[in-house]
Parts: sequence; C-alpha cells; structure tokens
Amino acid sequence: MCGKEFHAKPSSVKNGGGKYCSRECHYVGLRTGKFVRCLICDKLVYRSPRSLKHSRSKKYFCGKSCQTKWRNSEFIGEKHANWIHGKQAYRSVLSRHKIPKKCVMCLTGDARILLVHHIDGNRLNNEIKNLSWLCHNCHFLVHHYDTEKEKFMEVLV
Repeated sequence: MCGKEFHAKPSSVKNGGGKYCSRECHYVGLRTGKFVRCLICDKLVYRSPRSLKHSRSKKYFCGKSCQTKWRNSEFIGEKHANWIHGKQAYRSVLSRHKIPKKCVMCLTGDARILLVHHIDGNRLNNEIKNLSWLCHNCHFLVHHYDTEKEKFMEVLV
C-alpha cells in the first residue's frame, strides 16, 4: 500500500500472510468509506460506507459532544420529541435567558432548591417578565402570606 519494502517470513507468505508492512497499511487497503468534516468543529472524520448510507440527516460529527451540541440547538421547542404545547417550558426560560440562579428574596444560590415563580399567578403566562427564581421556602411564603407577597413585589421593583 505504501510502497515500503519489508521482509516477511516464508511460513507467513505460505499461509497467505506477509502482504502488508504494518497494520496501518493493512487497514488502509480495507477502507472503502470516505473522510467527512464534523458539522460543529470541522474536524476530519472517517465514516464507513454503511454509516454514510444509513445517515438520515447526512450530517456527520466527530463524537457525541459535537452531536449533542447540534441536537440541542436543532431540536428545541416544537421540534422536540417531548413537546407538549410549551406549557411546561417555563422551567428552562430563565436559564436560557441567562438569568442568574438565585432566589430573589433570600439570595440563596443552591440550584437544587430553586423554583420558577409566576409573578401574576398564571402558569400559562411564560413571558420572561412574569418569571422569577424563588427557593422552596420563599415560594411557599409568597403564595400563602400577603406580607411576603408585598415584600416580593418590592424586591422586583
């Protein structure tokens, strides 16, 4: 394959071996696919004829991380397989708009206890102006005590 001269054992040649100087040359002869560029990072990647034939999107990636970056930008909103009228999408609206994950009342930053609060009380109104971060405790207090709700409205203004 590469034109390099090499020595093969006579017994290896007798058994059908000794045709290639190295494993690299052996596998170059077996490759029938082609090199394609990764859609995200533009890296050159080899794909077999089977993977070229069976690709539905005809988009190729160097690995799972690049494929995930493409998928997360492509399949959002109504294109996502689990899309249900967008009524539950409020949980990610604040994150997508890069709003810092901190409770607006007590300023705790523990993401495990943070919730999204609808300011006007309408869960279907998922405008960014109607959403804010609250921890479990502050969320309960805002919903059940008028004084806490007033404090919350003052913090927002």
